[in-house]
Amino acid sequence: MARPRKQEASKAHLGIEAELFSAADKLRGNLEPSEYKHVVLGLIFVKYISDAFETIYESLDPADREDKDFYISERVYWVPKESRWSYLKANATQPTIGTLIDDAMDALEKANPDLKGVLPKDYGRPALNKMMLGELIIAFSNGLPKQTDKSQDMLGRVYEYFLSQFAGAEGRRGGEFYTPRSVVKLLVEMLEPFKGRIYDPCCGSGGMFVQSETFVEEHGGNANDIAIYGQESNHTTWRLCKMNLAVRGIYADIKWNNEGSFHKNELRDLRADYIMANPPFNVSDWGGDRLKDDVRWKFGIPPVGNANFGWLQHIYFHLAENGTAGVVLANGSMSSTQNNEGEIRKAMVEAGAIDCMIALPGQLFYSTQIPVCLWFLGKSKARENRKDKVLFIDARKLGHMVDRTRKEFSDVDLAKIASVYHAWRGEKKDGAYEDIAGFCKSVTIEDIRKHNHVLTPGRYVGAEELEDDGVSITDKLAGLTITLETQFAEGAKLEQQIRDNLKRLVV
Repeated sequence: MARPRKQEASKAHLGIEAELFSAADKLRGNLEPSEYKHVVLGLIFVKYISDAFETIYESLDPADREDKDFYISERVYWVPKESRWSYLKANATQPTIGTLIDDAMDALEKANPDLKGVLPKDYGRPALNKMMLGELIIAFSNGLPKQTDKSQDMLGRVYEYFLSQFAGAEGRRGGEFYTPRSVVKLLVEMLEPFKGRIYDPCCGSGGMFVQSETFVEEHGGNANDIAIYGQESNHTTWRLCKMNLAVRGIYADIKWNNEGSFHKNELRDLRADYIMANPPFNVSDWGGDRLKDDVRWKFGIPPVGNANFGWLQHIYFHLAENGTAGVVLANGSMSSTQNNEGEIRKAMVEAGAIDCMIALPGQLFYSTQIPVCLWFLGKSKARENRKDKVLFIDARKLGHMVDRTRKEFSDVDLAKIASVYHAWRGEKKDGAYEDIAGFCKSVTIEDIRKHNHVLTPGRYVGAEELEDDGVSITDKLAGLTITLETQFAEGAKLEQQIRDNLKRLVV
Protein backbone atom coordinates (compact mmCIF):
# COMPACT_ATOMS: atom_id res chain seq x y z
CA MET A 1 0.00 0.00 0.00
CA ALA A 2 1.31 3.49 -0.80
CA ARG A 3 2.41 5.82 1.96
CA PRO A 4 -0.67 7.16 3.76
CA ARG A 5 -1.00 10.92 3.66
CA LYS A 6 0.64 12.53 6.68
CA GLN A 7 -1.63 15.09 8.24
CA GLU A 8 -0.60 18.15 10.24
CA ALA A 9 0.54 17.07 13.70
CA SER A 10 -1.14 18.56 16.73
CA LYS A 11 1.23 20.73 18.76
CA ALA A 12 -0.82 20.61 21.94
CA HIS A 13 0.57 18.68 24.87
CA LEU A 14 -1.36 15.52 25.49
CA GLY A 15 -2.39 15.17 29.09
CA ILE A 16 -4.49 12.10 28.37
CA GLU A 17 -1.75 9.49 27.78
CA ALA A 18 -1.05 8.76 31.43
CA GLU A 19 -4.71 8.99 32.41
CA LEU A 20 -5.75 6.63 29.64
CA PHE A 21 -2.96 4.18 30.40
CA SER A 22 -3.92 4.17 34.08
CA ALA A 23 -7.54 3.46 33.17
CA ALA A 24 -6.50 0.63 30.85
CA ASP A 25 -4.06 -0.83 33.38
CA LYS A 26 -6.79 -1.06 36.01
CA LEU A 27 -8.65 -3.41 33.68
CA ARG A 28 -5.64 -5.69 33.24
CA GLY A 29 -6.48 -7.99 36.16
CA ASN A 30 -4.15 -10.98 36.27
CA LEU A 31 -2.78 -10.58 32.75
CA GLU A 32 0.98 -10.10 32.48
CA PRO A 33 2.09 -6.83 30.79
CA SER A 34 3.78 -8.84 28.05
CA GLU A 35 0.41 -10.39 27.17
CA TYR A 36 -1.79 -7.40 27.91
CA LYS A 37 0.11 -5.02 25.61
CA HIS A 38 -1.10 -6.90 22.52
CA VAL A 39 -4.70 -6.68 23.72
CA VAL A 40 -4.47 -2.93 24.27
CA LEU A 41 -2.28 -1.91 21.33
CA GLY A 42 -4.37 -3.93 18.89
CA LEU A 43 -7.49 -2.03 19.94
CA ILE A 44 -5.77 1.35 19.64
CA PHE A 45 -4.68 0.36 16.13
CA VAL A 46 -8.23 -0.57 15.09
CA LYS A 47 -9.53 2.72 16.46
CA TYR A 48 -6.98 4.69 14.46
CA ILE A 49 -7.55 3.12 11.06
CA SER A 50 -11.29 2.98 11.61
CA ASP A 51 -11.43 6.68 12.49
CA ALA A 52 -9.37 7.58 9.41
CA PHE A 53 -11.70 5.49 7.25
CA GLU A 54 -14.93 6.77 8.80
CA THR A 55 -13.84 10.42 8.44
CA ILE A 56 -13.79 9.94 4.68
CA TYR A 57 -16.82 7.63 4.73
CA GLU A 58 -19.00 10.29 6.36
CA SER A 59 -17.86 12.97 3.90
CA LEU A 60 -19.01 11.01 0.83
CA ASP A 61 -22.39 10.72 -0.81
CA PRO A 62 -24.15 7.49 0.29
CA ALA A 63 -23.79 6.04 -3.21
CA ASP A 64 -19.99 6.37 -3.10
CA ARG A 65 -19.27 5.18 0.44
CA GLU A 66 -18.61 1.54 -0.39
CA ASP A 67 -16.21 2.27 -3.27
CA LYS A 68 -13.06 0.56 -2.00
CA ASP A 69 -10.87 1.99 -4.75
CA PHE A 70 -11.62 5.54 -3.65
CA TYR A 71 -10.21 4.91 -0.15
CA ILE A 72 -7.12 3.34 -1.66
CA SER A 73 -6.65 6.40 -3.87
CA GLU A 74 -6.86 8.54 -0.72
CA ARG A 75 -4.18 6.32 0.89
CA VAL A 76 -6.46 5.14 3.67
CA TYR A 77 -6.94 1.54 4.76
CA TRP A 78 -10.23 -0.02 3.68
CA VAL A 79 -12.15 -1.02 6.81
CA PRO A 80 -14.94 -3.59 6.36
CA LYS A 81 -18.20 -3.05 8.26
CA GLU A 82 -17.42 -5.68 10.89
CA SER A 83 -14.05 -4.03 11.59
CA ARG A 84 -15.26 -0.48 12.16
CA TRP A 85 -14.89 0.97 15.61
CA SER A 86 -18.52 2.08 15.69
CA TYR A 87 -19.57 -1.55 15.23
CA LEU A 88 -17.28 -2.81 18.01
CA LYS A 89 -18.40 -0.03 20.33
CA ALA A 90 -22.06 -0.88 19.71
CA ASN A 91 -21.33 -4.50 20.70
CA ALA A 92 -18.87 -3.81 23.53
CA THR A 93 -21.14 -5.27 26.22
CA GLN A 94 -21.93 -8.46 24.33
CA PRO A 95 -20.42 -11.72 25.66
CA THR A 96 -19.20 -12.43 22.12
CA ILE A 97 -17.09 -9.25 21.93
CA GLY A 98 -13.82 -11.24 21.91
CA THR A 99 -14.87 -13.22 18.85
CA LEU A 100 -16.13 -10.04 17.18
CA ILE A 101 -12.73 -8.38 17.65
CA ASP A 102 -10.96 -11.44 16.21
CA ASP A 103 -13.30 -11.35 13.22
CA ALA A 104 -12.64 -7.62 12.82
CA MET A 105 -8.85 -8.20 12.78
CA ASP A 106 -9.17 -11.04 10.29
CA ALA A 107 -11.34 -8.97 7.96
CA LEU A 108 -8.86 -6.08 8.11
CA GLU A 109 -5.98 -8.33 7.10
CA LYS A 110 -7.95 -9.82 4.21
CA ALA A 111 -8.94 -6.37 2.95
CA ASN A 112 -5.40 -4.93 3.26
CA PRO A 113 -2.63 -7.31 2.15
CA ASP A 114 0.16 -5.31 3.82
CA LEU A 115 -1.45 -6.06 7.20
CA LYS A 116 -1.31 -9.83 6.67
CA GLY A 117 0.03 -11.55 9.78
CA VAL A 118 0.34 -8.28 11.69
CA LEU A 119 -2.76 -7.99 13.86
CA PRO A 120 -3.46 -9.91 17.08
CA LYS A 121 -6.35 -12.35 16.73
CA ASP A 122 -6.76 -14.11 20.08
CA TYR A 123 -9.29 -11.88 21.82
CA GLY A 124 -11.83 -14.70 21.90
CA ARG A 125 -9.72 -17.04 24.04
CA PRO A 126 -11.47 -18.19 27.22
CA ALA A 127 -8.77 -16.80 29.52
CA LEU A 128 -9.42 -13.24 28.37
CA ASN A 129 -12.14 -11.49 30.37
CA LYS A 130 -14.81 -10.29 27.94
CA MET A 131 -16.16 -7.68 30.33
CA MET A 132 -12.64 -6.18 30.46
CA LEU A 133 -12.54 -6.07 26.66
CA GLY A 134 -15.81 -4.22 26.50
CA GLU A 135 -14.68 -1.73 29.16
CA LEU A 136 -11.45 -1.11 27.22
CA ILE A 137 -13.44 -0.30 24.08
CA ILE A 138 -15.62 2.11 26.06
CA ALA A 139 -12.56 3.68 27.74
CA PHE A 140 -10.86 4.29 24.39
CA SER A 141 -14.09 5.59 22.87
CA ASN A 142 -14.40 8.15 25.65
CA GLY A 143 -10.71 8.92 26.13
CA LEU A 144 -9.52 9.13 22.53
CA PRO A 145 -11.26 11.79 20.43
CA LYS A 146 -12.37 10.66 17.02
CA GLN A 147 -9.53 10.76 14.50
CA THR A 148 -9.42 13.97 12.44
CA ASP A 149 -6.77 15.67 10.34
CA LYS A 150 -5.46 17.56 13.39
CA SER A 151 -5.55 14.64 15.79
CA GLN A 152 -3.61 12.05 13.80
CA ASP A 153 -0.54 12.61 15.95
CA MET A 154 -2.62 12.13 19.08
CA LEU A 155 -3.23 8.43 18.57
CA GLY A 156 0.38 7.98 17.51
CA ARG A 157 1.63 9.60 20.70
CA VAL A 158 -0.78 7.59 22.82
CA TYR A 159 0.43 4.42 21.10
CA GLU A 160 4.07 5.35 21.75
CA TYR A 161 3.33 6.21 25.38
CA PHE A 162 1.66 2.83 25.89
CA LEU A 163 4.66 1.10 24.29
CA SER A 164 7.02 2.86 26.69
CA GLN A 165 4.90 1.99 29.72
CA PHE A 166 4.68 -1.67 28.76
CA ALA A 167 8.44 -1.71 28.16
CA GLY A 168 8.98 -0.34 31.65
CA ALA A 169 6.62 -2.89 33.17
CA GLU A 170 8.39 -5.75 31.40
CA GLY A 171 11.86 -4.57 32.44
CA ARG A 172 14.66 -6.38 30.60
CA ARG A 173 12.28 -8.05 28.14
CA GLY A 174 10.71 -4.69 27.37
CA GLY A 175 14.04 -3.40 26.14
CA GLU A 176 13.90 -5.91 23.31
CA PHE A 177 11.19 -3.97 21.51
CA TYR A 178 11.55 -0.40 22.82
CA THR A 179 14.49 2.01 22.84
CA PRO A 180 13.96 4.96 25.24
CA ARG A 181 12.70 8.04 23.46
CA SER A 182 15.51 10.37 24.60
CA VAL A 183 18.16 7.99 23.20
CA VAL A 184 16.29 7.72 19.90
CA LYS A 185 15.86 11.47 19.76
CA LEU A 186 19.59 11.99 20.33
CA LEU A 187 20.44 9.69 17.43
CA VAL A 188 18.02 11.53 15.16
CA GLU A 189 19.20 15.00 16.25
CA MET A 190 22.79 13.97 15.54
CA LEU A 191 22.14 12.46 12.09
CA GLU A 192 19.39 14.86 10.92
CA PRO A 193 17.71 12.52 8.38
CA PHE A 194 16.02 15.15 6.19
CA LYS A 195 16.09 13.28 2.91
CA GLY A 196 17.05 9.80 1.73
CA ARG A 197 16.91 6.18 2.83
CA ILE A 198 16.72 5.29 6.53
CA TYR A 199 17.54 1.78 7.70
CA ASP A 200 17.47 -0.14 10.98
CA PRO A 201 18.58 -3.80 10.85
CA CYS A 202 17.04 -4.63 14.25
CA CYS A 203 14.17 -2.17 14.29
CA GLY A 204 12.15 -3.29 17.33
CA SER A 205 8.84 -1.45 17.48
CA GLY A 206 9.99 1.24 15.03
CA GLY A 207 10.87 4.11 17.35
CA MET A 208 13.80 5.23 15.19
CA PHE A 209 11.48 5.62 12.20
CA VAL A 210 8.76 7.46 14.12
CA GLN A 211 11.25 9.97 15.53
CA SER A 212 12.91 10.46 12.13
CA GLU A 213 9.64 11.45 10.51
CA THR A 214 8.78 13.67 13.47
CA PHE A 215 12.16 15.41 13.11
CA VAL A 216 11.59 16.07 9.41
CA GLU A 217 8.17 17.59 10.02
CA GLU A 218 9.26 19.70 13.00
CA HIS A 219 12.03 21.22 10.88
CA GLY A 220 9.80 22.09 7.94
CA GLY A 221 10.79 19.17 5.72
CA ASN A 222 8.65 16.81 3.68
CA ALA A 223 8.12 13.31 5.11
CA ASN A 224 7.76 12.00 1.58
CA ASP A 225 11.45 12.75 1.04
CA ILE A 226 12.50 9.87 3.28
CA ALA A 227 12.16 6.15 2.59
CA ILE A 228 12.18 3.74 5.52
CA TYR A 229 13.56 0.20 5.59
CA GLY A 230 13.94 -2.21 8.46
CA GLN A 231 14.32 -5.81 9.52
CA GLU A 232 13.32 -7.60 12.72
CA SER A 233 13.81 -11.21 13.75
CA ASN A 234 11.18 -11.35 16.51
CA HIS A 235 7.78 -11.82 14.88
CA THR A 236 5.85 -10.36 17.81
CA THR A 237 8.03 -7.25 17.79
CA TRP A 238 7.72 -6.98 14.00
CA ARG A 239 3.95 -6.87 14.41
CA LEU A 240 4.27 -4.09 16.99
CA CYS A 241 6.46 -2.15 14.57
CA LYS A 242 4.02 -2.50 11.68
CA MET A 243 1.12 -1.31 13.83
CA ASN A 244 3.16 1.53 15.37
CA LEU A 245 4.06 2.89 11.95
CA ALA A 246 0.53 2.45 10.58
CA VAL A 247 -0.93 4.37 13.52
CA ARG A 248 1.46 7.19 12.63
CA GLY A 249 0.56 7.06 8.95
CA ILE A 250 4.11 6.02 8.05
CA TYR A 251 4.68 3.62 5.19
CA ALA A 252 7.82 1.50 5.51
CA ASP A 253 9.34 -1.65 4.07
CA ILE A 254 9.82 -3.76 7.22
CA LYS A 255 11.07 -7.29 6.66
CA TRP A 256 10.81 -10.24 9.02
CA ASN A 257 12.42 -13.63 9.24
CA ASN A 258 13.43 -15.60 12.32
CA GLU A 259 17.05 -15.93 11.17
CA GLY A 260 17.79 -12.22 11.52
CA SER A 261 19.87 -9.70 9.59
CA PHE A 262 23.14 -11.58 9.94
CA HIS A 263 22.00 -14.89 8.44
CA LYS A 264 19.17 -13.83 6.14
CA ASN A 265 19.84 -10.28 5.11
CA GLU A 266 16.53 -9.35 3.49
CA LEU A 267 17.83 -5.98 2.26
CA ARG A 268 21.27 -7.03 1.10
CA ASP A 269 21.40 -4.58 -1.82
CA LEU A 270 20.24 -1.59 0.23
CA ARG A 271 22.72 1.23 0.76
CA ALA A 272 21.21 3.69 3.19
CA ASP A 273 21.88 7.37 3.74
CA TYR A 274 21.12 7.06 7.46
CA ILE A 275 21.26 4.04 9.72
CA MET A 276 20.11 4.07 13.35
CA ALA A 277 20.21 0.93 15.43
CA ASN A 278 20.08 -0.37 18.98
CA PRO A 279 21.30 -3.97 18.53
CA PRO A 280 21.04 -6.46 21.39
CA PHE A 281 24.15 -6.05 23.56
CA ASN A 282 26.95 -8.63 23.69
CA VAL A 283 25.01 -11.46 22.02
CA SER A 284 27.09 -14.64 22.32
CA ASP A 285 25.00 -17.10 20.29
CA TRP A 286 24.67 -15.16 17.04
CA GLY A 287 26.04 -17.91 14.81
CA GLY A 288 29.21 -16.12 13.79
CA ASP A 289 31.02 -19.39 13.19
CA ARG A 290 28.88 -19.85 10.04
CA LEU A 291 29.80 -16.43 8.62
CA LYS A 292 33.59 -16.33 8.79
CA ASP A 293 34.04 -15.51 5.10
CA ASP A 294 31.21 -12.98 4.87
CA VAL A 295 31.79 -9.98 2.61
CA ARG A 296 30.53 -7.65 5.35
CA TRP A 297 33.60 -8.21 7.54
CA LYS A 298 35.65 -5.42 5.95
CA PHE A 299 37.64 -4.73 9.12
CA GLY A 300 38.06 -8.24 10.48
CA ILE A 301 36.15 -11.38 11.45
CA PRO A 302 33.93 -10.69 14.51
CA PRO A 303 34.41 -13.04 17.45
CA VAL A 304 32.01 -15.98 17.62
CA GLY A 305 31.24 -15.14 21.26
CA ASN A 306 30.13 -11.52 20.78
CA ALA A 307 28.08 -9.90 17.97
CA ASN A 308 28.98 -6.25 18.72
CA PHE A 309 31.53 -5.87 15.93
CA GLY A 310 29.35 -7.95 13.64
CA TRP A 311 26.63 -5.31 14.02
CA LEU A 312 29.03 -2.43 13.45
CA GLN A 313 30.36 -3.97 10.25
CA HIS A 314 26.91 -5.03 9.00
CA ILE A 315 25.79 -1.43 9.44
CA TYR A 316 28.89 0.01 7.76
CA PHE A 317 28.35 -2.40 4.84
CA HIS A 318 24.84 -0.97 4.32
CA LEU A 319 25.91 2.69 4.28
CA ALA A 320 25.72 4.64 1.05
CA GLU A 321 28.83 6.41 -0.18
CA ASN A 322 27.94 9.54 1.80
CA GLY A 323 25.97 7.74 4.51
CA THR A 324 26.22 8.13 8.28
CA ALA A 325 25.13 5.81 11.08
CA GLY A 326 24.46 5.96 14.82
CA VAL A 327 24.66 2.73 16.84
CA VAL A 328 23.97 2.00 20.51
CA LEU A 329 26.41 -0.50 22.02
CA ALA A 330 27.69 -1.68 25.39
CA ASN A 331 30.66 0.26 26.77
CA GLY A 332 32.95 -2.75 26.43
CA SER A 333 32.98 -2.25 22.67
CA MET A 334 35.10 0.89 23.13
CA SER A 335 38.02 -0.83 24.84
CA SER A 336 37.82 -4.63 24.57
CA THR A 337 40.89 -6.35 23.10
CA GLN A 338 39.59 -9.92 23.34
CA ASN A 339 39.06 -12.24 20.38
CA ASN A 340 40.10 -9.80 17.66
CA GLU A 341 37.83 -6.96 18.81
CA GLY A 342 40.79 -4.65 19.42
CA GLU A 343 42.12 -5.31 15.94
CA ILE A 344 38.75 -4.66 14.31
CA ARG A 345 38.38 -1.40 16.22
CA LYS A 346 41.92 -0.40 15.19
CA ALA A 347 41.14 -1.12 11.53
CA MET A 348 37.98 0.98 11.72
CA VAL A 349 39.88 3.90 13.25
CA GLU A 350 42.72 3.70 10.72
CA ALA A 351 40.24 3.53 7.82
CA GLY A 352 38.53 6.72 9.00
CA ALA A 353 35.22 4.92 9.52
CA ILE A 354 34.50 6.40 12.97
CA ASP A 355 33.08 9.90 13.17
CA CYS A 356 32.15 10.37 16.81
CA MET A 357 32.01 8.47 20.10
CA ILE A 358 29.63 9.41 22.92
CA ALA A 359 29.67 8.01 26.46
CA LEU A 360 26.13 7.99 27.89
CA PRO A 361 25.07 7.92 31.55
CA GLY A 362 23.69 4.80 33.17
CA GLN A 363 20.00 4.15 33.85
CA LEU A 364 18.74 5.35 30.45
CA PHE A 365 17.34 1.95 29.45
CA TYR A 366 14.50 -0.21 30.69
CA SER A 367 16.46 -3.35 29.90
CA THR A 368 19.76 -2.57 31.62
CA GLN A 369 21.14 -0.19 34.24
CA ILE A 370 24.65 -0.25 32.80
CA PRO A 371 25.95 2.80 30.92
CA VAL A 372 26.17 2.46 27.16
CA CYS A 373 27.80 4.36 24.32
CA LEU A 374 26.98 5.64 20.86
CA TRP A 375 29.13 4.96 17.81
CA PHE A 376 28.75 7.27 14.81
CA LEU A 377 30.12 5.88 11.57
CA GLY A 378 30.59 7.42 8.14
CA LYS A 379 31.73 6.29 4.72
CA SER A 380 34.71 8.07 3.18
CA LYS A 381 32.71 10.67 1.25
CA ALA A 382 30.73 11.65 4.34
CA ARG A 383 33.95 12.14 6.30
CA GLU A 384 36.32 13.48 3.66
CA ASN A 385 36.92 16.80 5.47
CA ARG A 386 37.64 15.17 8.85
CA LYS A 387 38.82 11.67 7.97
CA ASP A 388 41.86 11.91 10.25
CA LYS A 389 39.89 12.99 13.34
CA VAL A 390 37.31 11.59 15.76
CA LEU A 391 35.08 13.64 18.04
CA PHE A 392 34.74 12.38 21.61
CA ILE A 393 31.84 13.49 23.82
CA ASP A 394 31.47 12.52 27.48
CA ALA A 395 27.76 12.93 28.31
CA ARG A 396 27.80 10.85 31.49
CA LYS A 397 26.96 13.83 33.69
CA LEU A 398 23.90 14.82 31.68
CA GLY A 399 20.32 13.61 32.15
CA HIS A 400 17.89 13.67 35.05
CA MET A 401 16.03 11.00 36.98
CA VAL A 402 12.38 10.54 35.96
CA ASP A 403 11.75 7.83 38.55
CA ARG A 404 13.84 5.89 41.06
CA THR A 405 15.43 3.65 38.39
CA ARG A 406 15.51 5.55 35.11
CA LYS A 407 17.08 8.66 33.66
CA GLU A 408 16.23 10.78 30.60
CA PHE A 409 17.87 13.58 28.63
CA SER A 410 16.19 16.97 28.61
CA ASP A 411 15.85 18.97 25.39
CA VAL A 412 18.69 21.17 26.69
CA ASP A 413 20.91 18.09 27.11
CA LEU A 414 20.11 16.89 23.60
CA ALA A 415 20.80 20.32 22.10
CA LYS A 416 24.13 20.56 23.95
CA ILE A 417 25.36 17.26 22.54
CA ALA A 418 24.03 17.65 19.01
CA SER A 419 25.16 21.27 18.60
CA VAL A 420 28.74 20.34 19.49
CA TYR A 421 28.69 17.56 16.89
CA HIS A 422 27.30 19.78 14.15
CA ALA A 423 29.76 22.55 14.96
CA TRP A 424 32.59 20.03 14.69
CA ARG A 425 31.25 18.90 11.31
CA GLY A 426 31.21 22.53 10.15
CA GLU A 427 27.41 22.61 9.93
CA LYS A 428 26.74 25.21 12.63
CA LYS A 429 26.38 28.75 11.34
CA ASP A 430 26.46 30.57 14.69
CA GLY A 431 29.84 29.44 15.95
CA ALA A 432 32.93 27.34 15.31
CA TYR A 433 33.73 24.16 17.21
CA GLU A 434 35.84 24.38 20.38
CA ASP A 435 37.02 21.66 22.74
CA ILE A 436 35.36 21.80 26.16
CA ALA A 437 37.41 20.27 28.95
CA GLY A 438 35.58 17.39 30.56
CA PHE A 439 32.93 17.26 27.81
CA CYS A 440 34.24 17.11 24.25
CA LYS A 441 37.48 16.95 22.31
CA SER A 442 38.46 16.56 18.66
CA VAL A 443 41.24 13.97 18.52
CA THR A 444 43.57 12.99 15.70
CA ILE A 445 44.07 9.36 14.74
CA GLU A 446 47.71 9.80 15.74
CA ASP A 447 46.61 10.56 19.32
CA ILE A 448 44.23 7.61 19.28
CA ARG A 449 47.12 5.35 18.32
CA LYS A 450 48.91 6.43 21.49
CA HIS A 451 45.94 5.01 23.46
CA ASN A 452 46.07 1.69 21.59
CA HIS A 453 42.91 2.61 19.66
CA VAL A 454 40.76 2.60 22.79
CA LEU A 455 37.74 4.85 22.13
CA THR A 456 36.50 5.68 25.63
CA PRO A 457 35.74 9.44 25.64
CA GLY A 458 36.94 9.85 29.24
CA ARG A 459 40.49 9.14 28.08
CA TYR A 460 40.49 12.13 25.76
CA VAL A 461 38.22 14.90 27.01
CA GLY A 462 40.16 15.50 30.22
CA ALA A 463 38.86 16.91 33.48
CA GLU A 464 36.29 19.65 33.69
CA GLU A 465 37.79 23.06 34.36
CA LEU A 466 36.82 24.45 37.76
CA GLU A 467 36.05 28.12 38.18
CA ASP A 468 38.81 30.03 39.99
CA ASP A 469 37.38 31.69 43.11
CA GLY A 470 40.56 33.73 43.79
CA VAL A 471 41.51 31.85 46.98
CA SER A 472 44.92 30.14 47.05
CA ILE A 473 45.27 26.44 47.82
CA THR A 474 47.29 27.30 50.98
CA ASP A 475 44.51 29.53 52.34
CA LYS A 476 41.86 26.91 51.45
CA LEU A 477 43.77 24.20 53.35
CA ALA A 478 44.23 26.48 56.34
CA GLY A 479 40.52 27.23 56.44
CA LEU A 480 39.60 23.56 56.12
CA THR A 481 42.02 22.67 58.96
CA ILE A 482 40.40 25.20 61.29
CA THR A 483 36.93 23.88 60.38
CA LEU A 484 38.03 20.29 60.99
CA GLU A 485 39.57 21.11 64.40
CA THR A 486 36.36 22.85 65.43
CA GLN A 487 34.28 19.84 64.39
CA PHE A 488 36.61 17.48 66.31
CA ALA A 489 36.17 19.59 69.45
CA GLU A 490 32.40 19.66 69.07
CA GLY A 491 32.39 15.92 68.51
CA ALA A 492 34.42 15.29 71.68
CA LYS A 493 32.07 17.52 73.69
CA LEU A 494 29.02 15.68 72.35
CA GLU A 495 30.62 12.29 73.12
CA GLN A 496 31.24 13.34 76.75
CA GLN A 497 27.62 14.49 77.13
CA ILE A 498 26.41 11.11 75.91
CA ARG A 499 28.69 9.29 78.39
CA ASP A 500 27.45 11.46 81.29
CA ASN A 501 23.83 10.78 80.38
CA LEU A 502 24.46 7.04 80.27
CA LYS A 503 26.06 7.11 83.72
CA ARG A 504 23.01 8.84 85.19
CA LEU A 505 20.75 6.21 83.63
CA VAL A 506 22.84 3.39 85.15
CA VAL A 507 22.75 5.01 88.63
